[in-house]
Amino acid sequence: MAAITASMVKELREMSGAGMMDCKKALTETDGDFDKAVEFLREKGLATAVKKAGRIAAEGIVMTTVVDGGKKAAMVEVNAETDFVAKNEVFQTYVKEVVDQIVSTDVQDVEALKNEKWALDPSMTVAEKHAAMVAKIGENMNIRRFAKISTDGHIVSYIHAGGKIGVLVEADTDASGEAIDECMKNIAMQVAAMNPKYVSTDEVSEEYKAHELEILVAQAKNDPKNANKPDNIIEKMVQGRLNKELKEVCLLEQEYVKAENKESVAQYVANVAKANGCKLAIKKFVRFETGEGLEKKNEDFAAEVAAQMAGN
Repeated sequence: MAAITASMVKELREMSGAGMMDCKKALTETDGDFDKAVEFLREKGLATAVKKAGRIAAEGIVMTTVVDGGKKAAMVEVNAETDFVAKNEVFQTYVKEVVDQIVSTDVQDVEALKNEKWALDPSMTVAEKHAAMVAKIGENMNIRRFAKISTDGHIVSYIHAGGKIGVLVEADTDASGEAIDECMKNIAMQVAAMNPKYVSTDEVSEEYKAHELEILVAQAKNDPKNANKPDNIIEKMVQGRLNKELKEVCLLEQEYVKAENKESVAQYVANVAKANGCKLAIKKFVRFETGEGLEKKNEDFAAEVAAQMAGN
């Protein structure tokens, strides 16, 4: 049995929004497994949200580049140890050089990239250039991941909060110009703000739907108000909740955040297409958030509280 520490309880509370004692019980029941603990809380109807990004602590930046008139684009995340370095001009220039190299080559993963010749100095590899930058800046860095898109349509990029979040959006369109760019940029901002998982419900796997339905059924059965309801009634009842949840994770079904009349993203895109007499369909998006999914450094909970009190 894993020892459940105060910092683990605090972290689960931040991830789930559940109460302190409920979080402790969930961790105890699941032997300290955070993902299973979140599932436990959701089944009991105690988790207000699943914030797996709650363990983010890594610094760095996300950077994008779009070339060939919007036909090709790349996005990269490079991590550093401190926010100070992430804001450093030398670091940012290096990341820009990395993303420019990515978009101009056929590499598909980080290891292949590292083995390539450094475009600005073919006498060294990307890995050797990276090692030199680590020595120059004096802090460990990591080219963590990248994404590339090539299209016959159009691509735009968006960077939020100085590189904390980066987004690429691809559209199938036969038009170009300011109106199309503005619409797609607005969609990219929507992706940055609302963090959808899919373009539309058509992309959602039956496995995902079945898993979420199972969670919602467990929640409903744990609600005393449903104690005497048969399973088939409960399943029909929670189907509506599942549909609502899918709208929250599917871009085109989300409410468009800049709309005044509560139109969906799909309706917004259709209206822009109609106004400009063109074809316009959102085909794909990629969203990187700096450090997402990386573990926080373990810190002493008591020391953290003391530090907060000292700062007040």
